[in-house]
Amino acid sequence: MRVLSPQDFPAVAGLLDRDPVVDVFVGARVHASKLASGRLGGELWGFYERAELVSACYAGANLVPVQATPAAARTFADMAARRGRRCSSLVGPADAVMTMWDLLRPEWGPAREVRASQPVMALTSGPDVPPDPEVRRVEPDEIDVLHPAAVAMFTEEVGISPNGSDGGAYYRARLVELIRAGRSFARFEDGEVVFKAEIGAVTPRACQVQGVWVRPDRRGRGLAAGGMAAVVAHALRDIAPAVSLYVNDYNHAALGTYRRVGFREVGCFATVMF
Repeated sequence: MRVLSPQDFPAVAGLLDRDPVVDVFVGARVHASKLASGRLGGELWGFYERAELVSACYAGANLVPVQATPAAARTFADMAARRGRRCSSLVGPADAVMTMWDLLRPEWGPAREVRASQPVMALTSGPDVPPDPEVRRVEPDEIDVLHPAAVAMFTEEVGISPNGSDGGAYYRARLVELIRAGRSFARFEDGEVVFKAEIGAVTPRACQVQGVWVRPDRRGRGLAAGGMAAVVAHALRDIAPAVSLYVNDYNHAALGTYRRVGFREVGCFATVMF
């Protein structure tokens, strides 16, 4: 195993192409940075067998295994343990994540939460339900309206507020970045957000929806299905040929909504949060 560099980009791109939908998060970092250390936001570790790159692991704010064989997962866990925990979560394909966590738990435990089964879902054609025509891209001058909804979503989903030691400056800056890139979508009513979602990771072959939220008093009225259909339609037309997301297996309402829109399961993630 070794830390990968820009000269390894072709081999890494080939590895990511094995499952571009499942590995879209790391793929987005790799394609945007071409593995330049100043732009990658962390390191990418490569695991080799007979001089062939067979697995990788992104080590940044998140620790994310890619195509990790059992031997690679154990090696990545050993490297992470020796370096000490620098990430806020361990996330990715469930088998690799849980193998790594079994080895890291004595050093890093206890976790704040372990979500061991999160279906990865994808859609490559138009949605199965009509898109909500009121869902549109968020404009830059609407950040102050979107921000409270985004904070509410993050707090509800992750269990902590994104307004941490920096007062939420990083989180707000990320929202601004997504809005300017045309990857933030919402339905507004009476000057407030009632549905929102963003396209987070993007590669030439796939993109990933994140931050899906419906205002609590409007839940159960079909806003999520129409809203997601609109996001999918925009994404397939303008962003990437496949749209993915992952969701907690206990969130039956969300799973049902995504299936109605046309998403189908293509894998399973796990997340260990610290």
